[in-house]
Amino acid sequence: MKTAKIFLFVAVALATASCKVDDPFVDRVVAPVLLVFDNAIGDGGGFTTEPTVTSKATGTATVSVRILELDKTNILDYKKGIDSIPVTGLALSLTTRAGVKIADLTTDAKGRAMVTKTWAEFGVAAPKAGSIVSLTLTGKYKEQSFSKLARLQAVN
Repeated sequence: MKTAKIFLFVAVALATASCKVDDPFVDRVVAPVLLVFDNAIGDGGGFTTEPTVTSKATGTATVSVRILELDKTNILDYKKGIDSIPVTGLALSLTTRAGVKIADLTTDAKGRAMVTKTWAEFGVAAPKAGSIVSLTLTGKYKEQSFSKLARLQAVN
């Protein structure tokens, strides 16, 4: 009797562990690169789901991002860890969430891409502190497309 209970428990555990349930909400793939925004508020690098980048309401607005590939070769060696390698020559497209193209960008030797435009070119006719533009940055690296959401906010 005891053997039958153990067998039944093991059978149920194996059947439960082997079930694969797909995410019912979002079909997603992990991005092949890490995007780090300059001037992002809140976490000091734009590591949030939708980082907010700040720029002065007077004059031009700037969005700057670094693109890094994470080399995890030495992930188990605490003396070396993960290495961040700048991705150079990567073509990117910056658009508003409505699909209006702001700029086409290419990363430099340090993996940085930057765009400076007037607020009107970002779609804000009369910027004031608190004005926000919702942006999408898209690209393709090693045959894998990626997108990153961000916001541009005017400050004093």
